[in-house]
Amino acid sequence: MFESDRFFEALYGDASEGAYDIKLNYLYAEHERIALSFNLIKRPEKCLVCSLTYGLPVVLSRHPIIDIKGMIRKIEQKAGVSVKNWYLGDTSEKSTALHVIPWYIDLT
Repeated sequence: MFESDRFFEALYGDASEGAYDIKLNYLYAEHERIALSFNLIKRPEKCLVCSLTYGLPVVLSRHPIIDIKGMIRKIEQKAGVSVKNWYLGDTSEKSTALHVIPWYIDLT
């Protein structure tokens, strides 16, 4: 899982308050775009729908534990590419147990 407990510890002060685990998922790479997603997977006995996941793209884009800017630097270094722009799409409910936030990375 993607640092979910550290994320919720920083957000709520208690990792057990988190309603989901965060998993980074590869979607595709084509032309000058890489698409990944943050999959929010419901934890047992928790309510993913009740956890306000629609505001998360803004939170994830700035949160120091998620560190998207750091991940961008690693992608550039390891893949030998230059990132022109990146953005998070809107949260989409795939089911009551899975919400997905797409992450698009445009290369130069």
